[in-house]
Amino acid sequence: MNLYLDTSSPNAILKLNQTVYNANLDREMAEKLLAFIEEKLEENNKTWSDVSSITFFSGPGSFTGLRIGASIVNTLAHELSVPLFDHKGIEHKIILPDYGRPANISKPKK
Repeated sequence: MNLYLDTSSPNAILKLNQTVYNANLDREMAEKLLAFIEEKLEENNKTWSDVSSITFFSGPGSFTGLRIGASIVNTLAHELSVPLFDHKGIEHKIILPDYGRPANISKPKK
């Protein structure tokens, strides 16, 4: 089963094969995303071992959302020993988020 994840906005999108789930996790994404995925796996009578590949929407989008999602899919792909793809279908060892623009780093105040 392919697991697709898009965390580029406060509304996380999860696809398990062709079934689409949405969760407005907003500022609770880091705390609740894994539980959301596990809940949907259980609803489909699936476990982590049923995941055979992972696809991640790598951006552009929310800086924090993309970092959280990339961390999760990189860890899952490694631990489950499954292939990891970006939304363009390119396989990666690890996914790096594409923020869509250079980082806006403010100068130190001191």
